[in-house]
Amino acid sequence: MDAISVEHLSKSYGQTTAVDDISFAVSAGTTLGLLGGNGAGKTTTIAMLLGLLLPTSGRISVLGHDMARDRFAALARMNFSSPYISLPHRLSVAENLRVYAHLYNVRHPQRRIGELAEMLDLTALLGRPAGQLSAGQKTRVALAKSLINAPDVLLLDEPTASLDPDTGDFVRSLLERYRAQSGCTILLASHNMAEVERMCSEVVMLRRGRIVDRGSPDALIARYGREDLEQVFLDIARAPHEVSI
Repeated sequence: MDAISVEHLSKSYGQTTAVDDISFAVSAGTTLGLLGGNGAGKTTTIAMLLGLLLPTSGRISVLGHDMARDRFAALARMNFSSPYISLPHRLSVAENLRVYAHLYNVRHPQRRIGELAEMLDLTALLGRPAGQLSAGQKTRVALAKSLINAPDVLLLDEPTASLDPDTGDFVRSLLERYRAQSGCTILLASHNMAEVERMCSEVVMLRRGRIVDRGSPDALIARYGREDLEQVFLDIARAPHEVSI
């Protein structure tokens, strides 16, 4: 079963097309990497998956629910994380997490917050205002928020940005364990190609709103005759012409 299905999805703003007729699917329990340079359409695609933006055309299905007609049934089982979206600065970390726990109707919210604080090394920060955290601490709080409802579908935008290498490795391991233990489906947008190689079984490459290649990291590396996915990314980003698939 596909946990996420995107069919001929487009989004335009006047004469500007941000996402141009893309189709892809994410099998349940797997991690798919959504890659592309700035302006490739990754954030717009994620916003449409979340129902924050209405597509100009096309269809999105998440967990068997058509997002145009029945998105709230899917949203209760989804979550999202981005270090670029700030939580209310005056609320403490614990207060922010309690707000989201109530929004998702989490049973035993204090217990769940305690579990996540221990998992992400946030216990000492629970009483601190969110606005007083470092960039790396904010990233870990954003991840705690994204796991508060034990989601079946997790959308991640640069989940390890601003983290030092040791903490970044810790977070990747945590996400891999969560996926393996829960069967969660993850869509990962990242500029960290080593992270994508490690976590993703499939990759979709975007350029100027269109899909220009796709496949497993190993298959793409072999296809382009490169040593790693970063070199493949640079080849695609710098290509003078593009062919959508």
